[in-house]
Amino acid sequence: MTPEAMEHRIVRYGELVPCRTAFIDSHTPGSDKKENFTIIGAGVSESRDQHVHIRETPGFNIGAAGQPPNCRNSPHLHRTAEVFIVLKGRWRFFWGRYGTAGEVVMDEGDIVNIPTGIFRGFENVGSDYGMLLAILGGSDAGGGVIWAPEVIEEARAHGLMLGDDGQLYDFGKGERLPSGVTPMPILTEIELKAIPEPPVEAVVRDYVARYWDLMALARGRPCPVIGAEALLRDRPGFEVDFLTRGSIPDVHYATPRHEVLMILRGHWRLAWAGGSTVLAPGDTCAIPPGMAHGLTPAMSGEASLYRVRNTDDPPGATRRC
Repeated sequence: MTPEAMEHRIVRYGELVPCRTAFIDSHTPGSDKKENFTIIGAGVSESRDQHVHIRETPGFNIGAAGQPPNCRNSPHLHRTAEVFIVLKGRWRFFWGRYGTAGEVVMDEGDIVNIPTGIFRGFENVGSDYGMLLAILGGSDAGGGVIWAPEVIEEARAHGLMLGDDGQLYDFGKGERLPSGVTPMPILTEIELKAIPEPPVEAVVRDYVARYWDLMALARGRPCPVIGAEALLRDRPGFEVDFLTRGSIPDVHYATPRHEVLMILRGHWRLAWAGGSTVLAPGDTCAIPPGMAHGLTPAMSGEASLYRVRNTDDPPGATRRC
C-alpha cells in the first residue's frame, strides 16, 4: 500500500470535522455546545449535516464527542455496545432515566464499557475543552439512539423534533416533517420500567478500567481490556487491547482481522511494506486485514494506545446489566 493510500485510512486529530447539531438535545441549554465527530462509519448522528471521515466500517464504528466544561449529553440508550475512552479532560458518566441512578468520574486514558440497554449520559466536569473517543458496536451502530421521554419533550420546546426516519427536523429553521414521516415514538411507561439501573459498584467493577492500572498490566505484552477473556469480559463484536512501550515486539505482523489504532499518548511509528508514517495523540488509523505492519514508539517518553479488532461475535452479544 502506498503512503498516499494509507493516509486515506488515517484520521488526524487536527483534521476532525465537527457537527454541532448531531442530536436531539443540540438546542437544549446545557447541551447546546457539544460537538460530534464520526471517524469510522456513520455512527448514530441524527443530523444530515454530519461529516463522515471513513465510511467503510470494520464491523464497528469509531466516533468522538467534544464538549466544553459543564456541557452534558442527555440520557439515552443504545441497542449495542458503547465504549468510551477519555482522550482529554475529566468526565462524569451517569445513568438511569433521570441520570440519578449512579455515576463514575473518569480521567484521561480511562475506558468504560457502558452496559447495553441502560440510559446513560456524560458531562465534561474538567476545566478545559474535553474529548471522548467512542466505539459503537455493529456496522450500523445498532440503529440509532433511544432517548428518555423528558429529553424529547424538552427538545421539542426548543424547536427540534426527531422523525421516525431517524433524522432531526429544526422547526426554528422552518423545517417540517416530510410526508410519510411521523414523530419518533416515545417509550411507554411499561417499557421504561423494564430498563435496568445498575448499582455503582457493579458498573465500576465490571465495566471500568483505569489508565494507570492498564499501564502496569501492559508491561511486556498487550493488555486485553475488552473481550471474552479480557479484563472487562464482554463479546460486543469487537475486542480492545491496551498497548504501551514494549507491549509488542519490534517486528512486522498481520492478522486476518480489521485493526483500528487509537493513539492516546506519545508518537508512534507505523511501518508497512509500502512506507511508514507517524501517528500522534488523537489520531485514528484503520489497518486492513492481512497487511503486515510494525508499530513502535517514535520517541522517548510515555506512549500508549488502544487497539480495536473485529470479532465473529454479533454486536448484540454484549453484556447487559
